[in-house]
Amino acid sequence: MFIGEYRHNIDAKGRLMLPVKFREKLGEEFIFSRGLDKCVCIYPIEEWKNFTAKIEELPVARERHVRRYFFSGACEGTPDAQGRVTITQTHREFADLKKEVVIVGNCTHLEIWSADEWDNEQQKVTNVDVIQDLIELGF
Repeated sequence: MFIGEYRHNIDAKGRLMLPVKFREKLGEEFIFSRGLDKCVCIYPIEEWKNFTAKIEELPVARERHVRRYFFSGACEGTPDAQGRVTITQTHREFADLKKEVVIVGNCTHLEIWSADEWDNEQQKVTNVDVIQDLIELGF
């Protein structure tokens, strides 16, 4: 399980040092994908398979845009010898990743946000919103 948030810097080549506990859980191969929000997601291979299996069950004629969004925006990744991951230019542009980023654990995967976007996102969500969502979900 991925939990917590960490602030790090991304270098000019798009390399990012992930916290050790995240690298250990990701393994030697993982998948980068666009997030639903303005972030980049990183999935361990098994979690990506679980996620995409649900997408593959959708009717193609009705949900092809969902398939295109996730599959066309995905790529494989591996850590380098120093434990850094390289985020593609396309993904950096999508999430507006410049220098300071926030790495967020989201249970089954990681999210990489620009620090400004993450701070803005946190301002939008209140405890009242979360409580209302939990009530609607039956908690």
